Formats: sequence, C-alpha cells, structure tokens
Amino acid sequence: MQFRLVVLLCAAHMITDINQGALPALLPFLIAEYHLSYAAAAFIVFASNIASTIVQPLFGHLADRITKPWLMPVGVALAAAGIAALGFVSDYHWVLVASVVSGVGVAAFHPQAARLVTRVSGEQKGSAMSIFGVGGTLGFAVGPVVMTGALLYFGVKGSAVVLVPGIAMAAVLTWRLMALEDEAPRSAPGSQASGAATPQDAWGPFTRLAGLAMARATLFYGLNTFIPLYWIHVLHRSRASGATALSLFALAGVVGNLLGGRLADRVGHPRVAMVGFAALVPLLPALVLLTHVPLALIVLMLVGFALSVNYSPMIILGQRYLPNHVGLSSGVTLGISITFGGLTTPLLGRVADQHGLWAALATLSVVPILGAALALKLPAGASEAHRAGAKA
Repeated sequence: MQFRLVVLLCAAHMITDINQGALPALLPFLIAEYHLSYAAAAFIVFASNIASTIVQPLFGHLADRITKPWLMPVGVALAAAGIAALGFVSDYHWVLVASVVSGVGVAAFHPQAARLVTRVSGEQKGSAMSIFGVGGTLGFAVGPVVMTGALLYFGVKGSAVVLVPGIAMAAVLTWRLMALEDEAPRSAPGSQASGAATPQDAWGPFTRLAGLAMARATLFYGLNTFIPLYWIHVLHRSRASGATALSLFALAGVVGNLLGGRLADRVGHPRVAMVGFAALVPLLPALVLLTHVPLALIVLMLVGFALSVNYSPMIILGQRYLPNHVGLSSGVTLGISITFGGLTTPLLGRVADQHGLWAALATLSVVPILGAALALKLPAGASEAHRAGAKA
C-alpha cells in the first residue's frame, strides 16, 4: 500500500466533504439574508444532493472508460467554490446554482478517488479504503464547526472560508497526480497478465449490495440528524450534552471505520458487513429503551462503531462485483446510496412530528434487520457469485 498517497486522498476526502457538512450550517444565515421559508432552505440542500446523485454515476462511468485523475482536484475546487459563492450571490436562484455546482464537485471527486485508493492499496484494500473513509467522516463532523465559526465572525460572506483549504488541496492533488503519472509506466507492466481472462460483472450481488449501502446511509443520516434532538427532548439533557453525544458517535465511527478495514482484509469483507449489521439489530432497540444517560451513551458509541465497520467492506465488495465498472460501483456506493439516506430523513422527520422522536428512532431499528438479511449471502467477489450461480 502506498500509505502516503492514501493519507493524501483521505485528507482530500475530508476537505471535499467539509463542504457537504458546512451546507446545513449555512441555512440559518441564508434564511435571514434572503428571507427564505424553511421549505426553500431545505430545497438548497436537496438541490446539492440531487445534483450529486444524478452526476456521480456518470462520473463513475467516465472513470471506467477513460482515466481522468484531474477530476479529483477539479472536484475539490468546485465543491469549495460552490459553497463559498453562497455568501456572495444576489438572489435565491443563484443560491441554487451555487449549491448544484458544489454537488457536482463532490460527485466528480469520489469515484476517481475511490478507484485510485483501490489501485494503490495492494493487498490491503480494506485498510486503505477505511483510511479513505475516515476523511469523509471527519469532513462531515468538521464542516459545521468551521462554517459556523466563520459565519458568526464574518457574516454570510464567511462562506468563503472553505476556499482556502479547497484550493490548497486541489493544488497539492494536481502536483501529486502529475508525479503519479510519471511513475505509471514503471508500475503498469505487472498490473495484469497479458493473457488473463476478462473478469465478469456480477450485477445481482451488486444490486443487493447497493440496497445494503442505502440501508447503512439511512441509519447514518437518521441518527446523525435526530440523536442531538433525542438527547435534548427525550432524555432531557442540555444542548451541549446533545452535541457531545453526536461527537462521540462520530468518534466511535472513526474507530470502527479503521478497524473494519483491517478486519475485512483478514476475515473477509462479506463477513464483516454481516457482523456489523447483525450487531445493530439488538443495539438500536437497546438505545431507544434506555433512559439511563451514561448507558445510552455507551450504546450509542457501540452503534456508531458497528455502523462504520461496514463502510470500507461495502465499497471494496462493490468494486469486486463490478470489476469492469469500478468507477460506476464507487459512484453508487459513495454517491447514490448516501443521497438516498439524506432523502429518507424527511420521512423520519414526519414520523417524529406525528408520533415523537422516540418513534422515529424506533423506526430505524427495523433497518438493520433488512441489512443483515441482504448481507447474509453476499459472495466475496464476482467469481464466487458466478460459481454460486452455476451450482444453482
């Protein structure tokens, strides 16, 4: 594994996803600046997500057809430029345009970056992908903090703060990728035997895996959105306690992400994905049944750990199931599934409005059962899937 390059891609992942995390923090300021309704403000996030959903598989398909590593620095720069522009545009329509630009930048970065991580990871694909995934988790966690601080100090024009790390990272990526292209001719000859048979794609297992990724994203977005509110309104803790709970949930996720990749390299990616979802089956009901806050906090951290253990195994499995469409696979597992999780959150909000926050989290408890069922018979790769089909 080219550790330094993987760490650089992890940092680039963090800088890219800082913009996704920063967008919700901008909404209260945009509401005040442009006198928006809550529905209009929510549509800003929706526009960014839907743009990323539509475009990300296209960029993934492009990555499979033609290697375009320059899409990574361009993606980082566009993601930051779109968010930065939100504080300077003249009306709501341009706000939507800037939000879409940021979403397109996010979409351009992920498939190419995930493909490159796999390429430089050697035999440690799970470990490398888990390091890469930590960057995204940290980006979502850091984004609101950075953006809120800048907006409180500079006003709505503080959105420009994301340009500094965005442009700097784009420049570093460009420089490193130029060096990587110079090294490519020396490393390319052993990459694949000239007489090797063309691998076949296993679309059936990949479809199940996509459903599994959507289930994970639904859990992640639902918990990330409602845990602070649950801590405040159901467990009757302070706002600071709710924020602390969310931070510890994210920290446990970082640990789970790193350990999940290492475990997957040793015991197999399908097994780790299955165990992660199976662990959530009792943990989520325990979380909503507990009223003792310290115990609830421990269970919440275990939930964050189990949920993140699945991250890198699912991405690696997707690339194995579609060896001829690695970029498309990454676009789905990193793009469409994540956006699906964001789109299900309003449905949970409706449940919370009508039946309470407890009911919203209790609804999420059903999702790991579906996830465990989908993960139960996932093959280790495309060849195993085809052999199982032949036996059937």
